[in-house]
Amino acid sequence: MNVALLGTGLLGQAVAERLHATGHTLSAYNRSVEKTRALRQQGIHIAATAAEAMSTADVVILMLADAAAIRALLFDSPTHRAIHGRTIIQMGTIGPAESSSIQEEVTRLGGRYLEAPVLGSIAEAKAGTLLIMVGGTPEHFARWTPLLQALGSDVRLVGPVGNAAVMKLALNQLIAAEMAAFSLSLGLIRQAGVNADEFMAVLRKSALYAPMFDKKLSRLEKRNYVQPNFSTRHLLKDVELTLAAAETAHLAPGGLPGVRSLLLDTIAMGLGEADYSAIYERVDPAEGGGLNG
Repeated sequence: MNVALLGTGLLGQAVAERLHATGHTLSAYNRSVEKTRALRQQGIHIAATAAEAMSTADVVILMLADAAAIRALLFDSPTHRAIHGRTIIQMGTIGPAESSSIQEEVTRLGGRYLEAPVLGSIAEAKAGTLLIMVGGTPEHFARWTPLLQALGSDVRLVGPVGNAAVMKLALNQLIAAEMAAFSLSLGLIRQAGVNADEFMAVLRKSALYAPMFDKKLSRLEKRNYVQPNFSTRHLLKDVELTLAAAETAHLAPGGLPGVRSLLLDTIAMGLGEADYSAIYERVDPAEGGGLNG
């Protein structure tokens, strides 16, 4: 299948590599050429413009940072003319109202739209084991499931456009909340001089345990946040989208505004592009201020 992929950041590059490895003909585009060099070296065609990438594609996959980036790229001339007759699959994390608005514009331009945000990161994308939540019609879901199954081990239709976007926010806010809570727990343990291995041994046997704790434990112990799978800056964006969605739904946000404040402070420490577990530096700052960001 001929696929255009717009956006080759951390996850976008991994998705491109997986599609290429599974036999799809790929044309990729990214505004920063630097982020396409590794893909070019693997024999993937790198287009000079988004319109060029889309010109021979059956389907267009968006792996862009946010709704503003999508609109700036997709609906700019001449790119918007390439939408006609094509399906746009939006795989990033955006708000439900944003997704519905983009669907309306794509439809007006003669295209079809599917939202398919993912849970998982670089390793899962390369292995084809992402969890993919789809918002769209059953017909569009059936048409594009084989393509999405190249990327995901669990591809499921959540409902119409907007529903998958909500589900992704509901999951991502747990990432933020759990990371903040785990950072506080580990900080308490460290400050009191309690053995962290003993703490983890008890935690792993309890209903409180989440696999993410072990996944991030080494980063926190070493205060090493380089080579992120998901950055602090992007997690803040998702938290703010969740807060907006909660306000629209008339839901109390609980402790999420506090987590947002921690993320803002972490970014102010120069750790916006570091792995999101760098929130630990705000919760339990290192003596002497030495960080590996």
